[in-house]
Amino acid sequence: MEPYFYFELIYQSTKSRARVGRIHTPHGVIDTPNFVPVGTNGTLKALDSVLVDNLGVQLIFCNTYHLMIQPGTEVVQAAGGLHKFMNRSKPIITDSGGFQVFSLAYGTVEAELKSKGQKSGANSVLKISEEGVLFRSYRDGSPILLTPESSIQAQKALGADIIIPFDELPPYHIDRQSLVKSLERTHRWEARSLAQHEKNKQNQAIYAVVHGGVDDALRAQSAQYLTQLPFDGYAIGGSMGKTRDQMVGMLTKLMPQLPTHLPNHLLGIGDLASLEACMPLGIDTFDSSHPTRCARHGLILTKGGNLKINHSALKTDFRPLEEGCTCYTCVNYTRAYIHHLFKAHELTGYTLASLHNIHFMVLLMESYRSRILNGEL
Repeated sequence: MEPYFYFELIYQSTKSRARVGRIHTPHGVIDTPNFVPVGTNGTLKALDSVLVDNLGVQLIFCNTYHLMIQPGTEVVQAAGGLHKFMNRSKPIITDSGGFQVFSLAYGTVEAELKSKGQKSGANSVLKISEEGVLFRSYRDGSPILLTPESSIQAQKALGADIIIPFDELPPYHIDRQSLVKSLERTHRWEARSLAQHEKNKQNQAIYAVVHGGVDDALRAQSAQYLTQLPFDGYAIGGSMGKTRDQMVGMLTKLMPQLPTHLPNHLLGIGDLASLEACMPLGIDTFDSSHPTRCARHGLILTKGGNLKINHSALKTDFRPLEEGCTCYTCVNYTRAYIHHLFKAHELTGYTLASLHNIHFMVLLMESYRSRILNGEL
């Protein structure tokens, strides 16, 4: 009998570390390399599960912390798990809630870089201790203690195919002593998360999260420690650096230190330039809200470059968003119509733009797999 989760290497490039593979899960196969859109609250913004399924999205990323607060993991569990609750038949990955340690304290990654590590005024993180993190709910202000154990228990209730151990994402602007302290605590949290998971695996895979910021020695230390534990795959988390070049430099040194027989995942990175830069490094999956966020801001992804749907020149442009595109949006609607929807602030515009951008990402990853198989990468 085949295991419920395993990685199958199809082809390893001879030009780089790029590779083509298949991740087998209880809810289906994920072809790699692949892009994983983010459905924070159990849905991609402006899209429902049936639309997403029809687009060919093989894996989506949902947020444990947000689902704990609304509607509550007990509601999702009573519905039969996240797959049944959101009517999705294909694989799901959930995070641990650890990113909120960062985002609630510092805001977005971009905001933290600009503020040079200064915490935001409305800090919802009350306390970080060895036990875990005490949050203030953004919904009603009530305190929530998130620990490695409770994070895993929540992800068991959600029932995702791939789960993430509880970790801390320290900011880019952190002194090395504090970074070392954070890394060591994160390792202890990850070991506790793994121990909790192994009490009832529930046909779920658990990925370790390699940390260490942009410190190559700490990244190596993290990889060495975590690869000695029986995780099912490895995610790369923490600060990726201030620039894309800094991130690529860090990943170039880190990736050879991860097991090649297990899948890996780059957390929170999915803009087109970063995908192109990271593809030769051997990364299997990437998650990001980039395509849907771009869509809601009227930025359409096309092979010829980004199209700004609000541009006045599109008012009477009756071509599809992208010539030759077979997505639902391009087959049925014109640039002029979608331009009108955005100008009129009609929500349908967000849906049509998001449909196209996700379709674009699915085809982009198919092209990457073909390029690797054809010896071009």
